[in-house]
Amino acid sequence: MSHFIQLHLLTSYPPANLNRDDLGRPKTAIMGGAKRLRVSSQSLKRAWRTSALFEEAIGQHRGYRTKRIGIEAKQRLIVKGIKEKEAQEWATDIAKVFGEVAKGELETSQLVHIGPEEQAAVDALVDTLANEKRPPEKEDLDLLRHKPTAADIALFGRMLAAVPEFNVEAACQVAHAITVHAAEVEDDYFTAVDDLNTGNEHRGAAHVGEAGYGAGLFYSYVCIDRNQLVENLKGDAELADRAIAALVEAAARTSPKGKQNSFGSRAHASYLLAEKGEQQPRSLSVAFLRPVSGQDQAVEAIERLEKQAKAFDTAYGAGADRRFVVAAEPDYRGPLLEGEVAQGSLAELVDFLKADQ
Repeated sequence: MSHFIQLHLLTSYPPANLNRDDLGRPKTAIMGGAKRLRVSSQSLKRAWRTSALFEEAIGQHRGYRTKRIGIEAKQRLIVKGIKEKEAQEWATDIAKVFGEVAKGELETSQLVHIGPEEQAAVDALVDTLANEKRPPEKEDLDLLRHKPTAADIALFGRMLAAVPEFNVEAACQVAHAITVHAAEVEDDYFTAVDDLNTGNEHRGAAHVGEAGYGAGLFYSYVCIDRNQLVENLKGDAELADRAIAALVEAAARTSPKGKQNSFGSRAHASYLLAEKGEQQPRSLSVAFLRPVSGQDQAVEAIERLEKQAKAFDTAYGAGADRRFVVAAEPDYRGPLLEGEVAQGSLAELVDFLKADQ
């Protein structure tokens, strides 16, 4: 049986444009007949895995996404004295290990999430080819392919269309975050002044612009299959615990980076409900099918979330073996849930989520 960890977060963002659509406006979704602001799962996952919190916790067990494997290999070969034409050919062979490459190009057609052991193998092969002054052979290229043990790849998975046998099944699913209430995208009309313009000849603005933004209380849902995560990490349970702790802290304390310089909309979660057990996972987003309204939206949203979890428990049986609440809402009155529900700090939650707790 799989062991699941589910996270339900409520995070309030002031006016912001964290995740833009093709027109540069905040993303939206219709739910319960009302428009909601939305932050995509891709935006959330990137913010979490590239955050300083995640990087410091995971250290060297972290991958990166790139199309430039071949480009970097070519540059390294040239630095080591290989001629341009040969470096291009050899680097192309290396890049093709990870994906399709257009004729005459070195970039892969898709972004590749590459693990540290794979990059180390590429670097070692480049050094060997440069020292021995020869092109790569099939046996050399086969050595580049690994099932990476980077924590972020183990969590979020990867797909290599050209070499599907080296795909990684994601151990973590992340839902798009939506506001628990109806929300609209508003427009910020702004101007900029030329500091060297004295105003003697022209008193108008040097620039006029318009930017979309929105504000709201967002519900986020994360589900982690711990058994799958340990399997992806080749049985390293200690690293799995570190990865889960890093992800939880990043989800609670970091924000997507979109337009942060313009809006400064950094936020911590006001509420986090963590659940763990072997039960079939389920989102609690249905709690907000009817939009939250009124002046006390945070408290009402928390109550709705906990009542929905309780309703699912009544209908289908307990949705988790154990639960833990982290609340930074001053007016929170304590869990409405039945059964074993602990409450405490984020640090205490991290201990709660460990496999032996």
